[in-house]
Amino acid sequence: MPLHVEPARSATPAHGGCDRRAASHGIVIGVLNNMPDAALEATEGQFAALLDAAGGSQPVRLRFSCLPGVPRGPAARERIERTYWSLEELLRQAPDALIVTGTEPRAAALSDEPYWAQFVEVLHWAEAHTVSSIWSCLAAHAAVEVLDGVRRQRLGQKRFGVFEHSVLAGHPLVRGVSAPLRMPHSRWNELPVAQLRAAGYAILSCSPESGADLFVKQRRSLHLFFQGHPEYERTTLFKEYRRDVGRFLSGEQSGYPPLPCRYFSAEAAAALREFQDRALSQRTPELLTDFPSAAAAGAHSSWRPAALTMYRNWLSLLANAKAAAGTVVRAQV
Repeated sequence: MPLHVEPARSATPAHGGCDRRAASHGIVIGVLNNMPDAALEATEGQFAALLDAAGGSQPVRLRFSCLPGVPRGPAARERIERTYWSLEELLRQAPDALIVTGTEPRAAALSDEPYWAQFVEVLHWAEAHTVSSIWSCLAAHAAVEVLDGVRRQRLGQKRFGVFEHSVLAGHPLVRGVSAPLRMPHSRWNELPVAQLRAAGYAILSCSPESGADLFVKQRRSLHLFFQGHPEYERTTLFKEYRRDVGRFLSGEQSGYPPLPCRYFSAEAAAALREFQDRALSQRTPELLTDFPSAAAAGAHSSWRPAALTMYRNWLSLLANAKAAAGTVVRAQV
């Protein structure tokens, strides 16, 4: 299989330093998986599956890491210590590109999050040492605030579901992507489109309903920002919805979560609305055992073809840049 996930035990070569012979075979991508403990392993699988399918015959070497400042429970810490690269070692061996996920916010301001200083350090490192980097959801919000002072704004209701976007024709990263581009979103905050454009960001996919979806900025390195989630699998939104229903039933959140839009079949949506009526009149944590899990069969992954195309375009950009750099090195020898 072209994609290879490199475990932490292979992070340090026997003679020290970067194993450049191994790194030369394929694109090396570091994934900083900062998702909450419950989604940690699922997120690994989402990105690995997407990059594997998008890579085709192009070898991709994947190294998982995370920001040490993200709070973790014992089980997640054990998994990270056993299978993840330390952030220090990942950056020392300089992957060709980074993917940085978001996490659930704990503070009102991003700059007050416990991992903020580490995030800023990683962003500046990516700017100086990678061909390109991808910043997902909350990580996109944080990166834009650091780079250009554009701060996210709180939404009145969670932006949740599959939204349709127009596409900026002609840009190589969306080559082969047709409008409307369907993409899942799951967030409580928004980066204003007008402020992004004023700060020099190119909006590659956008919607009046969901705002900016994919936007980019070329600095010393090419930064890609996703407010949506092309990596999501077919049932990811379903699982998030069930989680939020559980939080409502247990009293962790005050309002019943909105049904994700343009995602479920009519039959599945009807079953979930019927359960909502029960939950509003019988609000107890035990009711979650009756949640209509069969509705997952009515969830659609209409975004997958576009997600594969965009990531394939990104991998081609990385491969071309790596080949060009190798040509320069050989010419100098």
